[in-house]
Amino acid sequence: MSDAPTTRTKADRRVTRVYLSRRTLLKGLLGGAFVSIGLPPLELFMNTTGTAYADGAASGFPRRFGLFFWGNGNIPTRWVPKAEGIGDAWQLSEQLAPLAKLKKDLTVVTGTRIYVPNTEPHLATASAMLSGHPWLKIHGNHTFGGPTIDQLIAQKIGEETRFSSIEYGIASGTGMSHAGPNSVAPPEENPFKLFERIFGGSFQLPGDEPKLDPTLGLRRSVLDAVLADTKTLRSQVGAADSHRLDAHFEGIRSIERRLAKLEEDPPILKACAMPTKPALDYPNINGRPQLFEKNSVMAETIAMALACDQTRVFSNTFTRPVNNRLFPGATQGHHQLTHNEPGDQPEVNKITIQCVQAYADLVTALANVEEGDGRLLDSCLVFGTTGVSLGKTHSPEDMPVLLAGSCGGKLKTDIHYRSPSSENASKVLLTMARAMGLELSEFGSKQSYVDESIGDIEV
Repeated sequence: MSDAPTTRTKADRRVTRVYLSRRTLLKGLLGGAFVSIGLPPLELFMNTTGTAYADGAASGFPRRFGLFFWGNGNIPTRWVPKAEGIGDAWQLSEQLAPLAKLKKDLTVVTGTRIYVPNTEPHLATASAMLSGHPWLKIHGNHTFGGPTIDQLIAQKIGEETRFSSIEYGIASGTGMSHAGPNSVAPPEENPFKLFERIFGGSFQLPGDEPKLDPTLGLRRSVLDAVLADTKTLRSQVGAADSHRLDAHFEGIRSIERRLAKLEEDPPILKACAMPTKPALDYPNINGRPQLFEKNSVMAETIAMALACDQTRVFSNTFTRPVNNRLFPGATQGHHQLTHNEPGDQPEVNKITIQCVQAYADLVTALANVEEGDGRLLDSCLVFGTTGVSLGKTHSPEDMPVLLAGSCGGKLKTDIHYRSPSSENASKVLLTMARAMGLELSEFGSKQSYVDESIGDIEV
């Protein structure tokens, strides 16, 4: 018998190759029977343009993070407190007045700047402010250049809870939370549906018997069964598709991990209770959305979601950039007023104060929940911001930044820090990421890249 190596024919090689199409299924054996799962969209199936088919806090409670975003900026001359410092050294400005009862829980940062080119008014600066990356154009689509700060944090701490993050909005249309380029996390805008999602049939109060999912073991076994097919497939696709496959399967595993959470005994959290069930709908009244009614009831829902450890990360897109919502008392839509209202813009000023009031209502809901010897807010960090500074000019200078809660003692509170040198706004993002336990030495890219945090507000 010859010891020469066997030469494989093209036909032989085709036998072991996974034939790829949009309908390809990864298959494997489970208990003597074939099982299969589908694939995510891959570049391999696209045309040339890609557009069509061819840790723990000092209190002992976990740290929580929230993002609150409103559109169309502010009026800096009425926003920035006159004095800097800690405690009695500074006082709230006119536009920050709704936060009077929360002053001791606040960190106000002013004077930072967005340095990316303002190629798309409102949105380019919003991308930098929330993600530290420039606004991109990919396959004809304009998008954030990277994950927003809430999603970056969720990647670190999200697997500890049933929901890695929860996104909701009041009158947003599309949310501002992004898992990455062209990957918007859609917000829930109906208060009742948000409640049902978190506290519906699968929710358990502390002391409840766990609800077992009989399909979980089978689902886990199905994924294990196709792993060999997966390895073969990875050898045939490019780097981008390989990353998509990794993300696809990790997403399935993530769902399984959260289902498994339901099979465990609920955490013994004394603060956990069933929130008030919202109304089925909050229709517009005389053409105006019920912004504050919805914001208030959803704030209570999200506060209990945190207290019951259903999630540790959330985002509230109160309103989007360039929104034209009719606020109470306004004669025109918000965006129209920022450009059309003459003089010192009293209506725009009033709307900004109303947006700050909505942020205050959210923070107050967290402060009202007693947790251990303190409050739920004590372990939280709630980041409030918008997409521009002065809406009238789409200014990227002197960006408004509100931080509420000490993040379990990681940040100073009752402080107004004003940047002495128009520091990069990404320093705020790096500061928050580190406070939340992400061991980062740098943050952002291009003009938003930084390798220093704001030490003056860190503990």
